[in-house]
Amino acid sequence: MSTQSTPILSALTEDLLIRVNEKLVQDSDRKIWRLICKEFHRVDSITRKTLRVLHVEFLLTLLKNYTNLHTLDLSVCPCIEDGTITLLLHRVDHSMWARNLKFLNLSRANGLKFSGLEMLVGACKGLESVDVSYCCGFGDREAAAISGCGGLKELRMDKCLGVSDVGLAKIVVGCGRLERLSLKWCMEISYLGVELLCKKCLELKFLDVSYLKVTSDWLRSIAALSKLEDLAMVGCPLVNDVGLQFLENGCPLLQKIDVSRCDCVSSSGLIALIRGHNGLLQIDAGYAISEFSGNFVECMQELKNLNAIIIDGARVSDTIFQTISSNCKSLIEIGLSKCTGVTNMGIMQLVSGCVNLKTINLACCRSITDAAISAIADSCRNLLRLKLESCNMVTEKSLGHLGLHCALLEELDLTDCFGVNDRGLERLSRCSRLLCLKLGLCTNISDTGLFYIASKCSQLHELDLYRCMGIGDDGLAALSSGCKKLRKLNLSYCFEVTDKGMKSLGYLDELSDLELRALDKITGAGLAALVTRCKRLAYLDLKRCERVDDTGFWALAYYSRNLRQVSNHNVELGL
Repeated sequence: MSTQSTPILSALTEDLLIRVNEKLVQDSDRKIWRLICKEFHRVDSITRKTLRVLHVEFLLTLLKNYTNLHTLDLSVCPCIEDGTITLLLHRVDHSMWARNLKFLNLSRANGLKFSGLEMLVGACKGLESVDVSYCCGFGDREAAAISGCGGLKELRMDKCLGVSDVGLAKIVVGCGRLERLSLKWCMEISYLGVELLCKKCLELKFLDVSYLKVTSDWLRSIAALSKLEDLAMVGCPLVNDVGLQFLENGCPLLQKIDVSRCDCVSSSGLIALIRGHNGLLQIDAGYAISEFSGNFVECMQELKNLNAIIIDGARVSDTIFQTISSNCKSLIEIGLSKCTGVTNMGIMQLVSGCVNLKTINLACCRSITDAAISAIADSCRNLLRLKLESCNMVTEKSLGHLGLHCALLEELDLTDCFGVNDRGLERLSRCSRLLCLKLGLCTNISDTGLFYIASKCSQLHELDLYRCMGIGDDGLAALSSGCKKLRKLNLSYCFEVTDKGMKSLGYLDELSDLELRALDKITGAGLAALVTRCKRLAYLDLKRCERVDDTGFWALAYYSRNLRQVSNHNVELGL
């Protein structure tokens, strides 16, 4: 009788291994899985659907290994150019990796031009979504190359500064099935191009023409889009009430409208829009409407399905909040940043009826006190995001209520709230699901308060401690021990931080964005201790760190292979 035991892995079929692999959500967990054995690596290769490439020199090998991709993201991969695409298509069998590809992200791929783009599009016949945003050198020839994607449903061309009506015409003729199109900052696009777009792309559901010279004529054409659901026109100075009146009787399926920072829009224009679309779900009129008329308040009673309204910068009154509370029971987001007239009573009225709110922005509403925050905490038990920047009358009492009642809270902005102290952070730490916490300019917190956060908020991804001068090495030691998932950290002007603190930060394996401006107690040795362990750094700010010398920068160059940008003194280096 053989005493040799059968390896447990041999009992697991490929189907079972695939099901286990699909349960791994975090990138770090998937990486560990791949390294266990060859079989696990093989299963990962055949099941991976998304690939984000960081280094161009690994691109060929990766595409040989991963042949069932749906999404290829090259947005953070520098040096992608026409020659790279030529080499890729000749050395790797593109019939394998390109056959299932649906989503291609080429954002900021400024080295890629017409020839390479045409070859890439030709190889990936099934593309449905392409992102070439911030490819500032792209023009009409590149747009013509994209037009070869006959099945394209989504296209983002934000800040493709050379694309004109000619390029847009190529796209709309070749890609008649487009459903989502973003032309933000494409300044050469005019009425002629948009008119053709509205005649040819009848399936369009989302359109973003932000920062373009949108006029009433544009909106007359856009109104003919019978399937349009979402229209964004941020920062369009020529959009006015007349244009919005064209939309009143058009776009019957419109659900979302964004006219933020459109200076010529008034409440009269919004009234016309609402009159024709009382089923609107989202309205963003931030920094567009200075004051709301009584007719507008009355008109809001028709918005029974509204789930988001942004009116940043407007003058408001308790009457508006009472109307919203009574009629907009489905509201989950409200933006009131820099609004005048926001009072405790108004907020209490709002949350008494809108108990489903998940996002509330009260930044710079300086009259707000603990009474309003306590009412929010008591009523809105599903709250996820709360912004209280410069609400200086908020104290530890508010944080205590949030800690007790808002267990789901993920994002909290307390920037410049000098009433926040260590005792308040202790109470807040009950919000153990926090992902983002901003405490910049909170001068009354210290390492003690940071210890409370680090001990209970282990999911934290982003922490802002800008000018929190009571924070030092002991706080960073607690942070590196308790918040292992931290990705973004701002320690600028935390003058007590030394090389010892840098060594602690090195244990944060996922840290990618770090600001250390004006930390005059850290040296090259401290920077070296940080980067030796912290391999994922992509963005690093070292301005006015006068004692960091070549020792630190040599270590940075050697160890930080994922670095994208270093800010040193008054120079920013994009790598």
